[in-house]
Amino acid sequence: MSAVELASSALVIGAARFGPGARLAQGAVVRGVSSDDVTIGAGSVVFENSVVLGGAGAPAVIGRRTVFGHRCLVVGATVGDLCEIGNASIIMTGAVLGDRVFLGEGTLVPAGATLPDESVAVGRPARIVRSASADDLARLVALRDGDLSLPAASSSTFSTVHGIQEITTMGQLYEYRGIVPTVAPDAVLFPSAELTGDVVVGAGTIIGAGVKIIGDSHGPVRIGADVQILENTVLHLLPDNDLILDDGVIIGPGAMIHGCRIGAGSVVEPGAIVCDHSVLGAGSVVRAGAVVKQRSQFDAGSVVDGFPAVGVDRLSAPPARPAWAFASLDELPVRA
Repeated sequence: MSAVELASSALVIGAARFGPGARLAQGAVVRGVSSDDVTIGAGSVVFENSVVLGGAGAPAVIGRRTVFGHRCLVVGATVGDLCEIGNASIIMTGAVLGDRVFLGEGTLVPAGATLPDESVAVGRPARIVRSASADDLARLVALRDGDLSLPAASSSTFSTVHGIQEITTMGQLYEYRGIVPTVAPDAVLFPSAELTGDVVVGAGTIIGAGVKIIGDSHGPVRIGADVQILENTVLHLLPDNDLILDDGVIIGPGAMIHGCRIGAGSVVEPGAIVCDHSVLGAGSVVRAGAVVKQRSQFDAGSVVDGFPAVGVDRLSAPPARPAWAFASLDELPVRA
């Protein structure tokens, strides 16, 4: 089997283990602090703009010859051999998928959930609708070129390490109607992050790999201090609107944040969508994959979930920093 294949815009942050023939497509991001945090088995494929994160006691382990569709998110979860993961699926911390599991497009497997071998699951949250049929398995054989054999379990470590100064200088800033984004000197932009137009980024903020922040509307994008906007997230807004993230906000990978206001210390989990003119009070949490519809308003300390999102709980203290976020600028990988 061939060596590991990384597309030109794929990125490994920190270190990860890959089996022979594993592949990362364009815009895919893998992040682990150490090589034990992420393992992607032989012959497995992570397609475009997907994100695989592991660390802080929650490794991401992907088996052999498993395929992830476009824009999938895997956060500290275990996925078995020969699985078919539909586009835009989200698999959260501690979830375990067995072998030959099929996920429909947009499926959300919540933290700690277990899907047994040869199950077919759909929905947000995922529900098992049946066991894999003979037709499903025949399709799997066809998708694997008529061969479901598994290579021996082996892996090697691959890493791409960036110094903080290099990351800061490599993010792309684009002018729009005479306005160039303003970025605090100690903020960090990963090389593939792109900012356009009327955008201001505060001190100590981290803009992750593949993030797009587009200030091409009639209103500004204002991002406070010590904010984290993580891998492959998109920020944009409608005309005559603004987008404001207060200090200490953490936005998980693969999120869509559109013309809203998010209060200080709030956490938006991976794959969530927050729509125009909505307001989220300080110290709130938007659960993974939730969709906050336009003009929604939630008080401080709210926990919101669902499609569309509704309040499901209240917090008595600010939310803790998620394991998938950076502890600080000091946690960013640096050159030895």
